[in-house]
Amino acid sequence: MARYLIRARYTAEGTKGLIKGGGGTARRKAVQELISSAGGEMESFYWALGDDDAYVTVQLPDNVSAAAVSLAVNQVGAVTIKTTPLLTAEELDQASRKSLNYRAPGQ
Repeated sequence: MARYLIRARYTAEGTKGLIKGGGGTARRKAVQELISSAGGEMESFYWALGDDDAYVTVQLPDNVSAAAVSLAVNQVGAVTIKTTPLLTAEELDQASRKSLNYRAPGQ
C-alpha cells in the first residue's frame, strides 16, 4: 500500500462541529473509519497549531483511493485537506537508479 500525509484545515463551521461533536478523539475515530472504508489504515493522527489543524499519515491501496478520500472530505466544506504521497527510503533508492533523459531549461 502507498503512504500519504494528509494535512487538514478546519473552517469556522468545521471548528464549531468539532467542538459540538466531542472534540479530538471523536474526529480521530471518524477519520480512522473513513480511511478504513477506503481500504486503508491510519498510521498516526496529530493535532497541530499553526497553518494546519491536523496531520494524518495513512496507508491506502492507491492514488484513486487517496483521491476518493480527498473528494469525500473536501466536498462537505467543513475541512479542507491536502494529500501528499510519501516515499520510503527504498523507493527513493529505486528512483535514483532510473536513468532518464532530461534537459534543464535554457540548456
